[in-house]
Amino acid sequence: MIAFENVSRKFGDWTAVDDFSLVVEPGEILVLIGPSGSGKSTLLRMVNRLIEPTAGLIRLGGEAVANLRPEILRRRIGYAIQSVGLFPHWTVERNIATVPRLLGWSRSRIRDRVSELLALLQLDEARFRSAYPHQLSGGQAQRVGVARALAGDPEVLLMDEPFGALDPITRAALQAETQRIQRQLGKTILFVTHDMDEALRLGGRIAVLDHGRLVRVGTPAELLAEPGHPLVVELLGGDGLGLRRLALETVASRLRAGEAGDGEPIAASATLDEALSRMMAIGVDRLAVRDAAGQPLGVLHLEDFPLRTTP
Repeated sequence: MIAFENVSRKFGDWTAVDDFSLVVEPGEILVLIGPSGSGKSTLLRMVNRLIEPTAGLIRLGGEAVANLRPEILRRRIGYAIQSVGLFPHWTVERNIATVPRLLGWSRSRIRDRVSELLALLQLDEARFRSAYPHQLSGGQAQRVGVARALAGDPEVLLMDEPFGALDPITRAALQAETQRIQRQLGKTILFVTHDMDEALRLGGRIAVLDHGRLVRVGTPAELLAEPGHPLVVELLGGDGLGLRRLALETVASRLRAGEAGDGEPIAASATLDEALSRMMAIGVDRLAVRDAAGQPLGVLHLEDFPLRTTP
């Protein structure tokens, strides 16, 4: 859906992006992460031509974005940013309807689309349709920003640290909403963050940048098992890598099938960090495991947990 082919961008003597190549598959959430100044946001802004590359080629659905008029290109792309950027004197409805109005949709179609998106983002229509941005909490405003980005039914959603200014509870809720929306709509999402926990939670794959270069790309499990670069180790928290892996693997992946166990069983769908917490709370090194119907499956042993990581 998005292809970067040997893309570079210079600002004077400073190289923000250096010979970057990567393909983002249709329906994928790909997260860009790296230190400040590593080129994450620059890459994002080159996709919708807010910034032009110095060298290389970017394709959207196989078409070179340089060959598309910017206003036409941007109608194919939703864009959600940290500052939200809602028009303060417009209602929520009018803010969400920005792109559909530019596309010439009928009033009835726009009204139906706003209703659909308010429901999708779990915003009560009676309360929020006529509300103004100053009447919204930070989390509500960010939901409206995501709804506006989705309003024209874009092929791709670009998200530039959209939840960075929110409190942890609201941030976690919106991360879960993003996952739910992506599963429901199947949109391709290119997501920028500086928070590795957010990257691990959201990313189907994670691309790690350093000084404008791609240094590692892989699934969360792949990065945790084999970081492959010192920066990845640093972003993952060094000695805490093994513990992070526990939040990504389920009990089912490590149980010894067929063994009989005592005590209150844990669900096979539970994560290994949940299992570890249970073991520590009751002082045992093994747990009986059951399936969704309550039938015994086997036993989980502490010694089988994946706590070792290859640097």
